[in-house]
Amino acid sequence: MDDSKQMKRNLILFPLGTVGRDMIYNLFTNFIFTFILFTRGLNAAQLGAISAIMIGARVFDGINDPIMGNIIEMTRTRWGKYKPWLVVGILSTSVVVYAVFNTRLTGWLFVGFFAVIYFLYSITYTMHDISYWGMIPALGTDAHVRDQLTSRTNLFAGIGGTLAGFFIPMLTTGSSTLGGNTSYAYGRVALVICILAPLFLCFTIFGVREHREERNVKPEPFSFRKIINVFKGNDQLLWVVVIFLFQQIGNDIAIGGMASTFIYFDLGYEGGFYSNFSTFGLAATAVLMIIYPMLASKTTRKAFMKKMLLVSGCGYLAMLLVGLLVPSADATLKCWLLTFCYMAANFGNYAFYLILMISIINTVEYNEYLHEEREEALIASVRPFVTKLGSAVVIAINYITYLICGVTGYTQQISEYEQQTSLGLITETEKLANIDSVIRNVGSGQKTGLLLMLTVLPFLCMLVTYLLYVKHYKLDEKEYKRICGELEKRKEHA
Repeated sequence: MDDSKQMKRNLILFPLGTVGRDMIYNLFTNFIFTFILFTRGLNAAQLGAISAIMIGARVFDGINDPIMGNIIEMTRTRWGKYKPWLVVGILSTSVVVYAVFNTRLTGWLFVGFFAVIYFLYSITYTMHDISYWGMIPALGTDAHVRDQLTSRTNLFAGIGGTLAGFFIPMLTTGSSTLGGNTSYAYGRVALVICILAPLFLCFTIFGVREHREERNVKPEPFSFRKIINVFKGNDQLLWVVVIFLFQQIGNDIAIGGMASTFIYFDLGYEGGFYSNFSTFGLAATAVLMIIYPMLASKTTRKAFMKKMLLVSGCGYLAMLLVGLLVPSADATLKCWLLTFCYMAANFGNYAFYLILMISIINTVEYNEYLHEEREEALIASVRPFVTKLGSAVVIAINYITYLICGVTGYTQQISEYEQQTSLGLITETEKLANIDSVIRNVGSGQKTGLLLMLTVLPFLCMLVTYLLYVKHYKLDEKEYKRICGELEKRKEHA
């Protein structure tokens, strides 16, 4: 197959591979804390231990991700260096995720079990995540092709995440809960997603062909010094790590559990409300990912970021005003208004994400320009590492916010009613009536505190992201083109 035909296949089959991966990521990352809050009946100390485990695992990832990237760089097989890790990683991740959502353990026994599972997830997900994103630089160096690959891949990642975000709350919370209780429902949903994830990744494993020049080069032995030197010797990579961290924190506040808790407390214990909020709130990003290559060809990244900061600022402000001023009695109207506001806010935030994704990938050529080594997989480990680190910070923010706002007192009561339903002690109708009574007792000050964290903090993170990017990231379109031209000249004279 010639290069042009293979590139067309890559542009279709590579993005398809991530649909299931992002469903499993959404389930575990964005719903695990909600699952624990509303089904395990943990007290404040146990919930604090869960938060500490999550944060500890993310610190562990700070070591694990670049190590995995280095291991992938050393891999030499007839299938390339990426695909073996895609297979091992996705299968083991599916087993781990299924296990955590299908246990009946509670209390401190669950905390201990969760500690083991969470660290296993950190290892297994890293295997296929770094392998997957690390393939992009090996699929082409042309800037337009990269824009297409990145935007399409994020589009299909968004489709996977959006499908999960729509169906998970709808099927696990409120009157449409599978099996009548949340714990059982999460177990069934996890089973389906853990089957779909490996199936979708088969599109990439069997249909995509990357450049495999590394097979002709003897790999260097594993070295922590090499990992450290790559980061120390690439100033743009270091800056983009810091910048990307602020973007991820701001982006994850809502989807990391804060929005679902606020909506359940403000509008009622119905999964459909959060399904609409998360699904349609993210819908605008699908349009962005389709048109991004066109926009990227007509404006600079920094100029585009400035416009998107304004769009998000208006969205977050409108979301705050709706939350404060629109009565909760008309729950459907308020839900849709909040959703449209979040759509605008998320449109700008996701534009930041796309720009920073490309900015990370472009440091591969910068590294080659400086040190004559590309280090694709190692640099690709930056994205999942920062994503995980950002989610760890969000977990800490959520835990502190929940303590201040007294959220755990209400979720313990809800969890107790869910467990009574699963044991057959009360009916589903009685459960829903009791939970509605609990939610009516949530104070307006507590809901306002959650709303402020959902709107003000994400915008501040976006503002810091923009200011740091404009000041410190130097690989703009002109400079990147110059570097690629210089690399081509070196190859011609080699």
